[in-house]
Amino acid sequence: MDAIRRLCGFAAALERLLNAGDATELEATWDELNLGQVGWEALALARRANTEALEPALAEVDRRLLAALERCRAFLDPHIVTFRVPELERWQHAAAAALVGARWGVAGLRTVIADTQAPLGRRYFAFLALAERHPKEAWPLFAKYLQTPGAHHAFVAAAVEAARYYPGQAPNVIALFQRIRGDEMLRRFLAPKILESLYVLADPAALPLFEELLVAGHTNADAGRCEVTRALVAVRKLTGRVAASSKFPDPEEPTVIRALDEAQRIFEEEKDRLEPVVVI
Repeated sequence: MDAIRRLCGFAAALERLLNAGDATELEATWDELNLGQVGWEALALARRANTEALEPALAEVDRRLLAALERCRAFLDPHIVTFRVPELERWQHAAAAALVGARWGVAGLRTVIADTQAPLGRRYFAFLALAERHPKEAWPLFAKYLQTPGAHHAFVAAAVEAARYYPGQAPNVIALFQRIRGDEMLRRFLAPKILESLYVLADPAALPLFEELLVAGHTNADAGRCEVTRALVAVRKLTGRVAASSKFPDPEEPTVIRALDEAQRIFEEEKDRLEPVVVI
């Protein structure tokens, strides 16, 4: 099973980290093992449904993360304290939330989310794990975060991503975009996730918004963060036509079709991938 293999690999990497003699060796080991990618890839698989078999591996990862945190804090090295300790803390919260999911399922995750005394990171990763599982009865909780102005940005982002699994909820997602579109910071952060969920839902209710963004959307070299590119692909998906846009004035250019085909390929590959945000 790929998830168990990756978790065991992550645990082994953490063991090597624990054996580092000083901060320099720890940093070299971290880079050699590409620990950032190894850790997040393993924990992403562990957040999903039907992970009961992962409980022993997750418990081992959780123990080693706690030990690694203690080890790193003891070094008092500015780089380790500033960059590595926060990453380990996020992993530990993610592992603990995944462990709850493996042991007690959706009910356990909802208990962690509801515990306002729990660390914010722990609650967030439980919320993200619930979004990964997206049980039908959880929609009111996600909708609450979509509809509440001032809700924590990380939870709103996870709720936006969860919305793609709930047909008929496009109006809620559209309303959120309209509410935050004038806030440049929130729009930069949330708009890619909002438009991705609307793309996955493929609800005709989103067509007017996508058509508006063809000329009024923000552009970016990264297709996933480019509102115009997302709108072009969505309009083609919903109507079958390639529309003119501020980015590609001539929709009949062969390069435009190739660009949209490549963007759609990427969007399709990523449509079931929920990405964690950094919780501060």
